[in-house]
Amino acid sequence: MKKLILFIFIVSSTFTLKSQWLWDYGGAIGVSNYLGDIGGKEKTRRDFVADMKLSKTRWNGGAFVRYKWRPKLSLKLAFDYLRIEGDDKLSTNPGRMYRNFNFRNDIFDLAFTGSWFFYENNDLGNTYRYRNGFRAYLFAGVGGYYTNPKSLYKGEYVKMQPFASEGVQYKKVGLNIPMGLGFYFTFNKKHRIGFEMNYRKTFSDYLDDISGNYPDPPPGDAYTQGLILRTTELPPEDIGAYQSHTWGAKRGDKTHKDGYMTMSVSYSYVIRGKSSFYRARHGFFGKGKKRKMRKIRAKF
Repeated sequence: MKKLILFIFIVSSTFTLKSQWLWDYGGAIGVSNYLGDIGGKEKTRRDFVADMKLSKTRWNGGAFVRYKWRPKLSLKLAFDYLRIEGDDKLSTNPGRMYRNFNFRNDIFDLAFTGSWFFYENNDLGNTYRYRNGFRAYLFAGVGGYYTNPKSLYKGEYVKMQPFASEGVQYKKVGLNIPMGLGFYFTFNKKHRIGFEMNYRKTFSDYLDDISGNYPDPPPGDAYTQGLILRTTELPPEDIGAYQSHTWGAKRGDKTHKDGYMTMSVSYSYVIRGKSSFYRARHGFFGKGKKRKMRKIRAKF
């Protein structure tokens, strides 16, 4: 994670030194959800949005800076703070519902992405003034995140990572691959309003603290046992339904990694300056020899 942050800092610093007229910076707010071992309906784990619970959609917010590297390409450094949640009580799959687990995870996400503009209209309304425009793009890159799943147990949210619920002491920091699509409108050459859908593919299966099997042998103290094996909180009449959840038995699906998605609306301000064409004619600071314009006689 430290190496990733250092790399992003060096790259962004290099571009800052090279140019000061191709940047915009701003913030974004929106919603977030996750794909993991909690969710779905009557079926088992499915990929992408088919397994998400819309009722557990939560919030995200962030800030970013963007650099126009080439006419069709831009680079972006973004930081997001978001929350994801899940609860087995919302599932109709017996294996998930009677597991009776829940979680909440506040994630800090830092990403460096490249965008390719596949559609552009730099003169909305055909005014020939080129003050308002529209761009749509696809993007992908590399990112890092900090994760800390918690579960509501006995009236309070408990940090799960220190308890090693499945005998695995997973890391709180990891890498991900952000990818998605977006668009933005530019108004008066200075203000941008945009929308972006961003899916992060991770290499961890513990965003929700669930992946493989219950530990065997079980933890030594009663508090930890109750925190991990949550069937003891279910009504007595359901005892026959949750007998499959016991120490050493399957707890999650370790064949799939977790991921999370955000959809956000953004505002950014364009840092404008003189173009390279302007500087070539008038000098870097706007001074220099000015070409004499010849008078052109009209032909009508």
